[in-house]
Amino acid sequence: MRVLVAYASKRGSTAEIAEAIAGTLRREGLKADCIGADHVESLDGYDAVILGCAVYMMHWRGEARHLLRKQRKALAALPFWVFSSGPVGDPEKDDPKWAEPPKIVEAVEKLGAREHVVFGGRVPEEPHGPIEKAMVSGTPSEFRDRRDWDEIRHWAVSIARELTGDRDQVLRPH
Repeated sequence: MRVLVAYASKRGSTAEIAEAIAGTLRREGLKADCIGADHVESLDGYDAVILGCAVYMMHWRGEARHLLRKQRKALAALPFWVFSSGPVGDPEKDDPKWAEPPKIVEAVEKLGAREHVVFGGRVPEEPHGPIEKAMVSGTPSEFRDRRDWDEIRHWAVSIARELTGDRDQVLRPH
């Protein structure tokens, strides 16, 4: 079984999540390609798709939205999952509407996505411009990288189990 893990990432954090997902799928015995959404020409040859995107100001990046539109018929015919990444800062102050763009959630539900999850994000390590610099300086250091690698791998294992029909097997994070 061959899985496409496509992603749209501005500063690399979402790409790292996508790579972790693809690596976990490979360890679970699946073939997984991890490709930037702007480089996906076709879904031919794939048995399933995972699409991830960084969320900025309640919006997905254009390349991920474009992939959803361009490949909507193929996606509707395949098992596919979606993840967003982005929340940083104090988790007590999270507002779900900022991490789950409503139009994207609606679009992926219409296409039949099996699940949409939101993973924590990471502030830029080398911020550019005043907005990024303010975001980094205003974020306490313990909340600057909220990616939970165990949660990410556990999610990928659950997808592998679903694809291989091995749902009853105990999920084991790697």
